[in-house]
Amino acid sequence: MSLIERPMHPGEVLKELHLEYLDMGAIAFARHLRVPRTRIERLIKGTTRITPDMALRLARAFNTTPAYWMNLQTNYDMAQAVKDVDLSNIEPLVAAELPHRPKV
Repeated sequence: MSLIERPMHPGEVLKELHLEYLDMGAIAFARHLRVPRTRIERLIKGTTRITPDMALRLARAFNTTPAYWMNLQTNYDMAQAVKDVDLSNIEPLVAAELPHRPKV
């Protein structure tokens, strides 16, 4: 299974690619971002999501973009949804079956 099929949780990316490289723990990093330590701890454990607020903070701290962090979260969420959501009862629609829209 590839990373595309099973992307890392953004908290795992934060821990392995950023905090370990800086030799910085969750408490020190939380102080740096001015957020509660539990927020960083839950993120690293994968029990919470990247929010827009956190994406902005991480982007500033690591000189990345907020979109980088939000995209990590979106990719992780989609991979989870593909595993969890049953789509077998939904038939694809074809163009001829779609209701016609009035011309504008």
